[in-house]
Amino acid sequence: MSGDGAPALEVDGRGLKVEIVASLWHTDVMNGLVNGAVRAAQAAGAEYRVTRVAGAFEPTVVAEHLARKGADAIVALGVVVQGETPHFEYVCASATDGLTDVARNHAVPVGFGLLTVDDVQQALDRAGLEDSKEDKGAEAVEAALSTALLLRAL
Repeated sequence: MSGDGAPALEVDGRGLKVEIVASLWHTDVMNGLVNGAVRAAQAAGAEYRVTRVAGAFEPTVVAEHLARKGADAIVALGVVVQGETPHFEYVCASATDGLTDVARNHAVPVGFGLLTVDDVQQALDRAGLEDSKEDKGAEAVEAALSTALLLRAL
């Protein structure tokens, strides 16, 4: 499982606001990711807002807008399931490149919670649901807030 060896981050996010941008596709998975992200923001004491977008590609432009508005941290959540066409590769590469550009161009941490999976079961295993093995929504918030705090300290 990809989560083996992940750090246990305890983040004091008081005074920070995290913008959670989440896709509407794959409702069960996305609800789990969003709930995990919200739980992590609350546990850290951070303010948060959830904005829902159509798919896994759309968080890039919303993240860009939020970075320009001065967001402390951004988390992008989505699911792309491998299909029979190259569409999977295009969406994954474009979303990854777009979110990376936002982070670097604006020096704003972007928590990467875009699940790129072979099948829906792999997504469910990472969605932070009761039977899930991992909680990628929570991990993305913890990573983004941790990085925001580091940037403030540097």
